[in-house]
Amino acid sequence: MGSLYLFLLNHILRLQMLPVSIRSKFLGRYISRQLCDADSDCGTDDFDSGHDGSSESEVDEELLSSTATWGPPHQRDRRAVNNFSSGAVGINLNEAPGVNKESAPLCVFMLYFAGIIQLLVEETDRYYHQDLDRLEDGPSPRPDVTDSEIFLFLGIISQMGHNIRDRLKDYWSTAEQFCTPFYSNTMKRECFLRILHFIHFADNSTEIDRNADSYDGQWKIRIIFDTLNDAYQKYYNPSQHLSVDEIIVRLKGRLVFRQYIPKKHKCFGIKIYKRCDAAGYTHDMKVYLGKDRTRADRDVTATHATVRDLCRRVERVGHKPYMDSFFSSPDLFDELMTKKISCCGTLRPNRKGLPQDFRNRQLRLKKGDIRVRVRVDMTALVWKDKHALSSNRRQIL
Repeated sequence: MGSLYLFLLNHILRLQMLPVSIRSKFLGRYISRQLCDADSDCGTDDFDSGHDGSSESEVDEELLSSTATWGPPHQRDRRAVNNFSSGAVGINLNEAPGVNKESAPLCVFMLYFAGIIQLLVEETDRYYHQDLDRLEDGPSPRPDVTDSEIFLFLGIISQMGHNIRDRLKDYWSTAEQFCTPFYSNTMKRECFLRILHFIHFADNSTEIDRNADSYDGQWKIRIIFDTLNDAYQKYYNPSQHLSVDEIIVRLKGRLVFRQYIPKKHKCFGIKIYKRCDAAGYTHDMKVYLGKDRTRADRDVTATHATVRDLCRRVERVGHKPYMDSFFSSPDLFDELMTKKISCCGTLRPNRKGLPQDFRNRQLRLKKGDIRVRVRVDMTALVWKDKHALSSNRRQIL
């Protein structure tokens, strides 16, 4: 049975996209065994328990977390448990009473995009009239864009992804080798090109100076992401177990915050940080715009600020996010614990706040050895396979 748990722990720590329910179940059982196993590598000679005999009610949790020292498992004398109190998981029937498993896809689509469609109509018409005002002898005004035209425009855009042509005009071509009646029957070419030219998501007159510290490189589409994030929270209650990770949306075009990550399957694209639940539902997301001058500060790292921002909508209800070594740190877990968010994740050995004997130079383990250290209600575990695998976690069992 011991070899089975080692095999499962190996895959849990390596595969960041493992379903969180399985991850929590097996990782929790394994760590619990190690905490009670007197044969594990948890010598007590070099550690001070830091317990002065005072009652738990007299100890400030935040101060204790910041001043307590790491020690062997038997020194742990308190355990903080954040019970999940978010209510029923799934569709929020109070906000979407007419939506169920039998609902048409368009019905669900309108929940999230009805406001965005209206925004597209307003801002596209606004930009069109602003462009006319700049021209002294411009063309005669055309009718404003309507909701139905925006729907048809988006439908054509979606269909174009399944029918690649060299030029936009080829979609409306009457040549035998190109002719596809769908496009001409749906919308005239001139109408489509006019909407494509003037489509906008924000008012250009509200742009902030690019040299200002408060400048937002995403300001033209910021309202789209804010609207979607608000809808994600409004219409769905996420599960107890969450996942924080990054994705790359492939993009070949030019963009100032386009990223190049050679280790990813999609090397070029837009990097987005996301928080998803166990069913894969995106509950919050944030676009990476480069060095974030407004979020990070002197006291925390950029990844710390990112996770803190992604978890702002799930505070005080007992959610349990999982993350990989790119995000996790003891300082982050301490802060989220004060907001009743218990975390679990793999960890890099150079993170600030780790036990000293978890550093690479002091980590002298043989294959199969395990070392466990605890600090108040935080547990750090390292297991040596071919290379050392580290995990840091707040109590989530």
